[in-house]
Amino acid sequence: VQLQASGGGLVQAGGSLRLTCAASGTIPSIRIMYWYRQAPGKQRELVAAITSGGRTNYVDSVKGRFTISRDNAVNTVYLQMNSLQPEDTAVYYCAYIAEGDDYWGQGTQVTVSS
Repeated sequence: VQLQASGGGLVQAGGSLRLTCAASGTIPSIRIMYWYRQAPGKQRELVAAITSGGRTNYVDSVKGRFTISRDNAVNTVYLQMNSLQPEDTAVYYCAYIAEGDDYWGQGTQVTVSS
């Protein structure tokens, strides 16, 4: 099973993008879904997380601007990004933590111009 992240692109500051991460097959017992990002020259950063019960957590820099959600029926996680800023420019990755295994997507580039 592979994860496919999509929805990245080039947007002006203040704009919005919606990222989607879909699994190529069924993944049983997904506990937590994550979005990470990595900017050039920086370490990978946890952006948002959502549990199987819908509890969410965000890095402080995106609170109030980003929203993570999931569709358990299709093993898909979303990241709605509003009020994007140049410092949000990065490659965004999704990851699933399931019972007995972890899954990572290949990343989608988000570029925010000032």
